[in-house]
Amino acid sequence: MAEHSFDFVVIGGGSGGYAAARTAHSLGLSVAVIDGAAELSGLCILRGCMPSKTLIESANRQLHIRHAAEFGLKATSQGVDVRAIRDRKRALIADFASYRQGQLEDGRFALYRGYARFVDTHTIEVLPRDGSASFQITSRSFCIATGSEVAVPNVPGLAETGYWTSDDVLDADALPQSIAVLGGGAIALEMAHYLEAMGCQITLIQRNAQLLTGLDRECSDVIVKAYTERGMKVHCGTHLDRISSHEGRKRIEFTSAGHKHAIHVDQILLAMGRQPATRGLDLENAKVALHKTKVVVNDRMQTSQPHIFAAGDVCSPLDVVHIAIQQGEIAARNAHALLNSKSADETIDYRLLLFGVFSHPQVAVVGATTEKLKAQNISFLEASYPFNDHGKSMVMGETAGFVKLLAHAETGEILGACVVGPEATELIHEVTVAMHYHATVQQFMTIPHYHPTLSEIWTYPAEEIADQI
Repeated sequence: MAEHSFDFVVIGGGSGGYAAARTAHSLGLSVAVIDGAAELSGLCILRGCMPSKTLIESANRQLHIRHAAEFGLKATSQGVDVRAIRDRKRALIADFASYRQGQLEDGRFALYRGYARFVDTHTIEVLPRDGSASFQITSRSFCIATGSEVAVPNVPGLAETGYWTSDDVLDADALPQSIAVLGGGAIALEMAHYLEAMGCQITLIQRNAQLLTGLDRECSDVIVKAYTERGMKVHCGTHLDRISSHEGRKRIEFTSAGHKHAIHVDQILLAMGRQPATRGLDLENAKVALHKTKVVVNDRMQTSQPHIFAAGDVCSPLDVVHIAIQQGEIAARNAHALLNSKSADETIDYRLLLFGVFSHPQVAVVGATTEKLKAQNISFLEASYPFNDHGKSMVMGETAGFVKLLAHAETGEILGACVVGPEATELIHEVTVAMHYHATVQQFMTIPHYHPTLSEIWTYPAEEIADQI
């Protein structure tokens, strides 16, 4: 086989790409990984999941100090050291990143540090980061795993006025006094939680009529109430009209409920979502179909070219790491089957679509939502239970939010769940395990739950639904 010819070439060395590469190698394929990022490891480790949760851990502890008197403790915050928080984050991320970098460089696959573009359906050109001459690579199959990038909306004056992204927050050693957060998704809510805890005045401006678009409205309502009580201003159903500089600050003009508003802040945090990173790949040369900027795939992770697969944010219905890894593994196994004259027939199942937000309170969902079940005309029952009537959460002083279960009206099989409240991102896994095994609410009721725990709150909606079947 020629020096630059492989069975399976992965473009992108993040979580999805690495999962595809290691799986393909384990199946005996010759593998190459092309990654043009300044640092190896991918979004989750470097600028996403891990660094943001490190900062949020500091925010959570700050809230504990604020509420110390409620628990009979005399403690007040002496202020925050943003540089120390940033340095702790850097130390942790350096450790995580070096481990992933070691995995990519351990010799199982050829690693090229550069940018890839398709020349045709079996050939890519690689432009090395170090500026050396480009070269071509041929492969029998590919996996596109280039991830996503910050989506920048076309708002008059935004580019000229300037803004931060979550990258800037994650590496800041000082914070402005006031920040307008543009967006209402996971990144917006998590960054708002951190920044407010650090002492910033926060204004959230969301285009949609609710926060966390796609989730039940009740989830949004709990977060709006909690954030408002913390002193944040929350505006939903808005239209950004114009952004400009004004006397050293930033002026944001927006419309909400037919009324014009104008606010002045020290900084703007752009958190209006991410978009697939497909620019520069020249996918048209490989005849790979796109929907806007997203790579179109089937449930086997194949693009419009059967031997070209995709995984992760570049093609996913939900930009989360565990799904990217699952997609990468399936892509590799299907590529292996295809190259061995077998049918690529392993499909991905999005039934357990897990999603979590590390806001305060946290939000987590799994499976179907109420709206989705109604749209599919599936007969279901639902029941909720609030944390303000649950023993353990009351003892913890964490009473905002609720849990909700959805189950098939006839069989009782659990179809979905959501939780807004303390440790929501942990609590959701109890229902995820039950759904993985297609458990019914009747079966769920037989599982012992220790008392007093947060987890036992799930038994109340389960019992309510079981009584109706």
